Amino acid sequence: MSDEEILRLVKLAHTAIWAVMATAIVAVPIAAILGRFRVAGWLSALIIAECAVLAFNGGRCPLTDLAARFTSDRSANFDIFLPRWLAEHNKLIFGGLFVAGELILVWLWLAG
Repeated sequence: MSDEEILRLVKLAHTAIWAVMATAIVAVPIAAILGRFRVAGWLSALIIAECAVLAFNGGRCPLTDLAARFTSDRSANFDIFLPRWLAEHNKLIFGGLFVAGELILVWLWLAG
């Protein structure tokens, strides 16, 4: 396989994982609103596990490091099929949504 083909596969995998994680982040408060606290808890655990992976890798996704082996491009979205603006602000946007979702989850859970 060429470097370009490998990079395309890494970007596809990275985008698929990102989509799962973004969906989980959005689903946490929805599950909480629906009273599905166990589902919200498992989704939260999945997201926290992803945060741990990022933390142990210096704040970067390991797939970013893998993609970097196959291109000299270092634009914000060189390793994922996302618009550049979203790739640049991904952690801020989805980090904020995650915190907001967790606050909703805790509030509704405590409200019983």
